[in-house]
Amino acid sequence: MSKRLTYGTLQVSAELDNFLRNEVVEGIDVDPDQFWKSFERILEDFSDRNKDLLNKRKDIQNQIDSWHLANKNSDHDHQAYVSFLKEIGYLLDEGEDFEITTQNVDDEIKTIAGAQLVVPVMNARFSLNAANARWGSLYDALYGTDMISEAGGAERSGPYNSLRGDKVIEFSKTFLDESVSLSTGSYKDVTGFKIQEGKLEVSMSDQSSNTLSDDSKYVGYCGDADNPSSILLKNNNLHIEIQIDHEDSIGKDDPAGIKDVVLESAVTTIQDLEDSVAAVDAEDKSLGYRNWLGLMKGDLKESFMKGGEELTRSLADDRIYTSSNEEEMTLPGRSVLLVRNVGHLMTNPAILDKNDNEVPEGIMDAMFTICIAKHDLLKQGNLANTRTGSVYIVKPKMHGPEEVQFTCDLFARVEEELGLDPLTVKIGIMDEERRTTVNLKECIRAAKDRIIFINTGFLDRTGDEIHTSMEAGPVIPKAQMKQQPWISAYEDWNVDIGLETGFKGRAQIGKGMWAMPDEMLGMYENKAMHPEAGANCAWVPSPTAATLHAIHYHQVLVSEQQAKIVSRPRASLEDILSIPLLKDPDSLSPEDIQAELDNNCQGILGYVVRWVDFGVGCSKVPDINNVGLMEDRATCRISSQHIANWLHHDLCNKDQVIDTMKKMAVVVDEQNQNDPEYKNMSPSYDGVAFSAAVDLAIEGRSQPSGYTEPILHSKRLQFKS
Repeated sequence: MSKRLTYGTLQVSAELDNFLRNEVVEGIDVDPDQFWKSFERILEDFSDRNKDLLNKRKDIQNQIDSWHLANKNSDHDHQAYVSFLKEIGYLLDEGEDFEITTQNVDDEIKTIAGAQLVVPVMNARFSLNAANARWGSLYDALYGTDMISEAGGAERSGPYNSLRGDKVIEFSKTFLDESVSLSTGSYKDVTGFKIQEGKLEVSMSDQSSNTLSDDSKYVGYCGDADNPSSILLKNNNLHIEIQIDHEDSIGKDDPAGIKDVVLESAVTTIQDLEDSVAAVDAEDKSLGYRNWLGLMKGDLKESFMKGGEELTRSLADDRIYTSSNEEEMTLPGRSVLLVRNVGHLMTNPAILDKNDNEVPEGIMDAMFTICIAKHDLLKQGNLANTRTGSVYIVKPKMHGPEEVQFTCDLFARVEEELGLDPLTVKIGIMDEERRTTVNLKECIRAAKDRIIFINTGFLDRTGDEIHTSMEAGPVIPKAQMKQQPWISAYEDWNVDIGLETGFKGRAQIGKGMWAMPDEMLGMYENKAMHPEAGANCAWVPSPTAATLHAIHYHQVLVSEQQAKIVSRPRASLEDILSIPLLKDPDSLSPEDIQAELDNNCQGILGYVVRWVDFGVGCSKVPDINNVGLMEDRATCRISSQHIANWLHHDLCNKDQVIDTMKKMAVVVDEQNQNDPEYKNMSPSYDGVAFSAAVDLAIEGRSQPSGYTEPILHSKRLQFKS
């Protein structure tokens, strides 16, 4: 335990205090002693309220459990169930119609539809890569992934393969034909570009002069008007840059000298302090806050070794062009950054209160991340994040409108204490808990003057679905969840409520992650469904994925989709409240049950061993079939809750779960055998990580809302000690 300093009734880790004094406050007119006095006052006013909200969660869950137990000997009566949920205040009456009124929102959130990255802010290199993923090379994204087949000698390994390169160029020029088409012909026949009186002229292989079919899609250029080094185009509010260099190794073989096609890709990025990190103490929190500080000041840098050479990464500069009216224009070189704070549940030992209790981590996150964001608001750095004077905080795992109101009140109080204008801080609501879903309109109402974001999250939402209905009976196998009525209704409901409350042109409606970073062709073939569903952002696992997903937003103009969707009937609340129960448990063979346990246990172990032993909160983890999946606490929650449900309803037993964990530990050990720092869980099975995985399954039913954080944090602290 680090040394603590006393400020009033607070006991503050010396490490966190030093970070505040020596790094945070300089240049933003915040006195560190006043900071701690403000924090003490906020804690006094909000900590009991935080505790009361958590107790209400428990009380409601206990009532739901009791209702299911009282009715377990009769067929499920859906109408009686819905009436009961209303009686206990789980399902609230909707108020009158309204529209959100949030002001001072950047266009990247308000009107530009595109890919959204989520990245652990504790990893500076990842944070920088994500921030800089605003622009991505389409040539590189295609060449380095399975988007381009390796058949016929087009392998991607080894030195540059011209056959593969030709396929990349063909795909890219077809993309240009479809997104920013010429009046006649194809980009495959273009031999040159020039700017004439503010318009783009295109030379063709037949010596003819061509133009765009829509001149308004030409935006600007770099270089000389008669011999530009790049052409900037725009489609569906997203930019496309055609880069030209006849001396380049790629451009020299292209008739027009095109060396690359660069797409505006990750328009927004969530810098995450929650599910994708493992932050359990002052050391961890200071690291995450420090990287957020570097991003807000614009001076974050990270050096690393690659190919025997030391490289240093920093934030990309803005991009400068000559516009179509021959004036200099600047485009942001970086994503607009949001920061995800933790939810209401967890506490952190970085600060202790007057009763020697750990303070609510969400309150600590609010105070620190908003204070740090003052650097950006005051434009202390030369690379501004917001151009409208806002701070964007994504708030996860809230249960219903009372908890949203609590967060809004907390943000208002932090604004007051730190001298910020009211409503500077905006909120993104993660629609990932069942009580938020069914009351989404009222949740949005509580934040109608701050809200800039809602999204769906299948994994956490399913984990909460299982936990909420734990006593109703055994649930279906995990793979069948996406075919259930509740999930499609939930996805549509989120869009319907967002549009109904005025999100179009004002705020983001988001969709979840593509979890397989190595399977980009699969993503390309499937993820167009998100803009087609009316979502103007969707999560991707990497900068490369952001560039490839950006293609979908050129194919689909989301604002047009939303205009069509807004008139459809609202999704069914009845479907949302249908419970995904296994109607006939006897239909599952012992082999079926064991296969499900194998899959769940392997996934839990593969994730937890990195969380506990290495402090890695999100990474690509091989599944039971050795397919790399992006795993975070949401994936762990659904797997552990699924085991807990089947264990509770006697589809398996405790010994079987532990035996399966041991069997799968051997598999996970083998999958990590090439990591010299990895410590095997087998054959002793006495490590902290293994015990954490077992506890998540065996004790899953008793965990608050089925969350994994209490066990993971406890075990990580045990490991670090």
